[in-house]
Amino acid sequence: MIESAIADRGIRAEITLETAPAPARLATNAMTILADLDVAGEEVGSGRLVILYEPEWQEAWDGNLRMVAFARSELETELVTDSMLLEVGWSWVMDSFKGRGIAASSLSGTVSRAGSQSFGDLSARTPEGSVEIRYSWTILDYAELPQHVLSWCDLLASAAGLEPLPDGVVALRVKDA
Repeated sequence: MIESAIADRGIRAEITLETAPAPARLATNAMTILADLDVAGEEVGSGRLVILYEPEWQEAWDGNLRMVAFARSELETELVTDSMLLEVGWSWVMDSFKGRGIAASSLSGTVSRAGSQSFGDLSARTPEGSVEIRYSWTILDYAELPQHVLSWCDLLASAAGLEPLPDGVVALRVKDA
């Protein structure tokens, strides 16, 4: 259902989506979407989006349709030690909603950085690191669900360092023959 609803709306060619079993007992109805981001045959990021639905209003969610998202990507060398990385990571979340013209209700999340610096005989190695973004939000308008999934895809692309597509340009996906 979700795949067909978003397939023709411009998912970037670098992003591959697939559904997976949802974690048990989170909600009466749930589904999981997994994402991989590949550039020139190299994985540069991945993500998971869990969509939770309860027929009855959930006070903790402030609604009954909740999204729980995760994104991870490797960092370019200069970003590994950037003091503003965590704030920039959260700005990617906000920009992903703004770019799709949608709002997130009851939004919360974290941005984490992991990095390594080599020393001694290994000191010639460049610093390495990754960023992880976890966030969740409630959707109040069910008709906007595809746009919310696409906003998560936009966040994945930003976290992986992919340049935004110019206005008016739509990503085309070519299926293998």
